Amino acid sequence: MATLSLDDVRKVAQLANLELSETELQEMSSHLSGILDYVELLNQVETEQIEPLAHPIDVVDVFRNDEPTEMLPREEALKNAPETDGKYFIVPAILNSTQ
Repeated sequence: MATLSLDDVRKVAQLANLELSETELQEMSSHLSGILDYVELLNQVETEQIEPLAHPIDVVDVFRNDEPTEMLPREEALKNAPETDGKYFIVPAILNSTQ
């Protein structure tokens, strides 16, 4: 069982920019020791024959291939626009034109 001294816990708290009371330091010492025990348990698992994974399940690309297709006619593209001049979309200005 891993045990951390209060000085170790103070150091971790300082690195995390945490201000802990003495009671909280005692409590965190217990919690952190439990975490270290669990990590030690994981270190005992045999993984020599296991290939590293980027994701635990097979991930399949669900996107279609990016291939050029026929363009939408201008009239079709503009027909649902809130405002147009017949050739372009009209949108509010977002930059101050005096600069």
